[in-house]
Amino acid sequence: MQRPTEFVREQVSTVKETVATAAAEATQVSGTVGSQVGEFIRTQRSAAQVSLRELARTAGVSNPYLSQVERGLRKPSAEILAQIARGLKISAETLYEQAGILDRRSGTAGTVAAIRADEALSERHKAVLLELYETYVREHHASAEATPPAPRATTDSSSKESA
Repeated sequence: MQRPTEFVREQVSTVKETVATAAAEATQVSGTVGSQVGEFIRTQRSAAQVSLRELARTAGVSNPYLSQVERGLRKPSAEILAQIARGLKISAETLYEQAGILDRRSGTAGTVAAIRADEALSERHKAVLLELYETYVREHHASAEATPPAPRATTDSSSKESA
């Protein structure tokens, strides 16, 4: 028979292991999100042909900090992301989505990805197109849910008699 102190020790060690595992997983997920948003910022900065120093100045953040964000070493706050978005002349919503702060837009992932990847469009045009697309998708879903199913043809004798 197990003594109460041994039981409690086992429970405490089990809880410690669970907490350590969860903390390690959270750190790993946080690092992945940080590197994704950092890579996205770097890509947008390169596409806009803006130097790291210029973006840091226009966004109002330090050059070393922005460099750490781009390398995934720091996870910026929503306020800092908004400042960086202003410096890049893109919507803050776009960076919020990359950072996992906002849920991704609804719609077909391929369509959203195609709009985002189109280099012929400015970030403003992309944002407008995505907003329109999302609106059409929502309206389509709403009308599909609101439309009652079409009545099925009946073959009972009452409908034959009235015809």
